[in-house]
Amino acid sequence: MEMVRYYQRCGMLSISERVHGAIRQYSGDSLQWHHFIRRAQALGFTLDEVRTLLQLNDGSKCGTARALAEQTLQVVEERLRDLRMLRTELRSLVGQCRDNRDEVMCPLIANLCEANWPK
Repeated sequence: MEMVRYYQRCGMLSISERVHGAIRQYSGDSLQWHHFIRRAQALGFTLDEVRTLLQLNDGSKCGTARALAEQTLQVVEERLRDLRMLRTELRSLVGQCRDNRDEVMCPLIANLCEANWPK
C-alpha cells in the first residue's frame, strides 16, 4: 500500500476516492497502471524512466520507448558482467576457505582486509 501512495505522490497513479472512512477503492485502470509500474521496475527501469514510459503510452513513440529500453538493457548487461566477476571471486574465496588448514587467518577475511580493493 505504501508503494501505491508513493506512486500517487509522484503523479504516476491517480489518487483514488475514499469509500468508507480510510478505505480507498481503486479503479481497474489504477490497478493496471500499478502493474505496469511494478513490471517496468522489475525489468530494471528507474522510477524516472517509468514515468517517461507512462507518458509514452499512446503508442506513437515506440522509438523513444525502445531507446530507453536499450539504455536499460545496457545497464543490465553491465550489472550482469559485474555479478559474474563477483561470482568468480567468491567461488575462489570459498575454495580457499575449504582448502585452508591454517585456522589463524581465514583467506576470506584476509582478502576483505586487503587495501587494494576494488580490483
